[in-house]
Amino acid sequence: MEALILVLHVLAAVLIIALVLLQQGKGADAGASFGGGASQTVFGSQGGGSFFGKMTAVFALVFFLTSFGLAFFASEKAKSVSGAVDFVPSAPQVEETVNLPELGEKKKTSSDLPVTE
Repeated sequence: MEALILVLHVLAAVLIIALVLLQQGKGADAGASFGGGASQTVFGSQGGGSFFGKMTAVFALVFFLTSFGLAFFASEKAKSVSGAVDFVPSAPQVEETVNLPELGEKKKTSSDLPVTE
């Protein structure tokens, strides 16, 4: 099911890109810029909407819905993976103790570095 939604998602994205590139721009009509007959219509200078514009809206809705579907599948998969941390092996406990010097105790070292006092 997830693979089908993913295929629909990719196809919708490609079709949206193709439809947007095929549409004619607002300023592409030479008559519209001089107040031609199209500017006197009920819907304005663009008209009622082209076939490509309506199909772009349909495929945008499909893209939107498939995005939600993929997000749902991803959240379900994340819920099942959250218990995987229980299988990580822990570090072994250290049995021997390490004696650390006390604060203020000066440790004599045989180093070449100078000691500040």
